[in-house]
Amino acid sequence: MNGLPIQRACRAVGLGRATYYRPRIDWARRDAPVIAALTTLVAAKSRWGFWKCCDRLRLDGQPWNHKRLWRVYCQLRLNLPRRTKKRLPLRLRQPLVVVPQPNVVWAVDFMSDTLYGGRRFRTLNILDEGVREGLAIEIDTSLPAERVIRVLEQVVSWRGQPQAIRLDNGPEFIAESFITWCAERAIQLWHIQPGKPDQNAFIERYNRTYRTEVLNAYVFESLEQVREISAEWLQSYNEERPHDALVGVPPATYRAQLEARSSPLAVST
Repeated sequence: MNGLPIQRACRAVGLGRATYYRPRIDWARRDAPVIAALTTLVAAKSRWGFWKCCDRLRLDGQPWNHKRLWRVYCQLRLNLPRRTKKRLPLRLRQPLVVVPQPNVVWAVDFMSDTLYGGRRFRTLNILDEGVREGLAIEIDTSLPAERVIRVLEQVVSWRGQPQAIRLDNGPEFIAESFITWCAERAIQLWHIQPGKPDQNAFIERYNRTYRTEVLNAYVFESLEQVREISAEWLQSYNEERPHDALVGVPPATYRAQLEARSSPLAVST
């Protein structure tokens, strides 16, 4: 706007002439003491809110009013929720000892993938460690703790109840409703140590096979396709696919052999 009068230029951009003539203030330099005081206080008292910080600074003899403190507080983004590291209870390492019997220890874990259109979905996988048999693959966009409980109740209704469940520290598995459900049925929860997926190695190996043979092998357009193909794969995995850890027989066949050997008729003969 070279050559344009200041009055017309200010009117064109909606700027008051008083603002135009006012010297520019370096707010960062002017508020440096306030910034230093707030950051120091928040670093020491991370759980304090604005008003506690304001009162503490006033008690310390600082001359700034609450309006200035609030402006600097917001510019530092201290008014936004601060994410803190979740504190989990101490977890003891559970041995990966396999009892060759069904319904002794189940392993539970989540997986995630995306449909062709970009929509994400999750799978809840349940494995019987003793016979390496897949019990369920629940698929949906959201699987909260209540859904986990419902799936486990469905499996227990036809399979029977396990003595223990091996699982990680996901929010669904440490929810109060889930822990209460297991406690009411005297099911032990064996939470692995954080960051140690090798402590749930059986279902991690199962997940790898499922991802290789299903999730990475198909392009899914809907959740119904994922459910249909996963159900077919689970049946094939249990009844047709030989398992190296089960002397080369499928999990369903191995379980049937165990049940036949432990039956009263087999013992009497």
